[in-house]
Amino acid sequence: MKRLFAVLALLGAVAVATPAWAEDKPAAAAAATSTTVAAPAAAVASEAGAAAATPAPVANKGDNAWVMTSAALVILMSIPGLALFYGGLVRSKNMLSVLMQVFVTFSLISVLWVVYGYSLAFTEGGGFFGVFDKLFLKGVTVDSVAATFSKGVVISELAYVVFQGAFAAITCGLIVGAFAERAKFAAILVFMVLWFSLSYVPMAHMVWYWAGPDAYVDAAAGEAATKTAGFLFQKGALDFAGGTVVHINAAIAGLIGAIVIGKRIGYGRESMAPHSLTFTMIGASLLWFGWFGFNAGSALEASGGAALAMVNTWVATACAAMSWMLAEWMLKGKPSMLGAASGAVAGLVAITPAAGFVGVMGAICIGLLAGVICLWGVNGLKRLLGADDSLDVFGVHGVGGILGAILTGVFADPSLGGTGVYDYVANKVGDYDMTAQLISQLWGVGTVIVWSGIVSLVAFKLVDMVIGLRVPEEEEREGLDITSHGESAYHY
Repeated sequence: MKRLFAVLALLGAVAVATPAWAEDKPAAAAAATSTTVAAPAAAVASEAGAAAATPAPVANKGDNAWVMTSAALVILMSIPGLALFYGGLVRSKNMLSVLMQVFVTFSLISVLWVVYGYSLAFTEGGGFFGVFDKLFLKGVTVDSVAATFSKGVVISELAYVVFQGAFAAITCGLIVGAFAERAKFAAILVFMVLWFSLSYVPMAHMVWYWAGPDAYVDAAAGEAATKTAGFLFQKGALDFAGGTVVHINAAIAGLIGAIVIGKRIGYGRESMAPHSLTFTMIGASLLWFGWFGFNAGSALEASGGAALAMVNTWVATACAAMSWMLAEWMLKGKPSMLGAASGAVAGLVAITPAAGFVGVMGAICIGLLAGVICLWGVNGLKRLLGADDSLDVFGVHGVGGILGAILTGVFADPSLGGTGVYDYVANKVGDYDMTAQLISQLWGVGTVIVWSGIVSLVAFKLVDMVIGLRVPEEEEREGLDITSHGESAYHY
């Protein structure tokens, strides 16, 4: 327990103070390519007369098609992509349990998202939560629209609902890899309900909720609109597709879970090698494929900005796969399939917050650094932390997410090929202050570490007291496939 609090204190130390960046909002210079921050289309001109005179915007069929396709790609990332990636990494006696945990977590969170998650994340409320006005998607119809990052451009709100819901589902699925092979199935599901409600939803609101670009008609209206945005959006934190909301958030929860639940029986003494790197490679490839929807879809428009995010996702991932493999080759004498696949995922994670903000050279730098630094994360840092993070959720998603979030502040600089930060009042890219932006990025990183850490610790402790987190020793030795589910992944 002392180690647990020490880890939380160390990670939380990155939170620092910064001024908000007023009317400057994240977007690309040319084509409204920004973070997945989007709000329901409540963004209107401040003057009622002007609003009445302007025809209501209609969703573009091409943008709708792109967002719906991207949502399907993100769903593919979870099932079967993440499930196969994780399943191949565990021992054969636990393959089915991991598939089950990811599959059912995806289903559970999908239901919770439409019941209350979307409403609390993407309605105007406070800086940390929205309100319950859209419970069960009340008022969300085939005619309702959501804002994008271009003035006067919208998409169907239902398309936005499923796109963001897919993000929520895969985030919760990521967590299970940290304590695979030893946790009770019922305990995992109850934890997911608590963590989704108290960590994912508020983080999504803090980072991605804003009034939409149409609210920024002048300086006064822009200032008023900014005050209704999420806490970290007001701080100026840039997160194109989920470096903080998804990856760091899930990684901290996984690390806390690994510490609270404890190490696997035989950890460090018995072989716990992956049982099928074939499945892991297939899963990593599906993740890479689906990630184009994850990142490029976050532009919310079928635009040049979406194309930029797609190219960056492609090249950063390739760079990370190569850098991890080459570093491992030099250190261990042989390149491994596991290393190449892990490097690819590290690159995907690191480019996520930056995908629509950086140029191609920035993406290459982020990818190369991610491969090497995340390799250290799953080896050196893992030994320092002393936790049995079964599938290296923190080493890849935590370290990669933190790296990508910070480097976004560097490579978003237009002088380094980035898009800068768009000023919707002036309708142009604003002057870029790298120091101020880095402070804003640290605000995002520090907030998610502390928030997710506290929520996760409390949630795990509550579940442990009521249900118990860990299966009995004899069940763990036999394997969770049979003992928890009465089935086996293989019949030889």
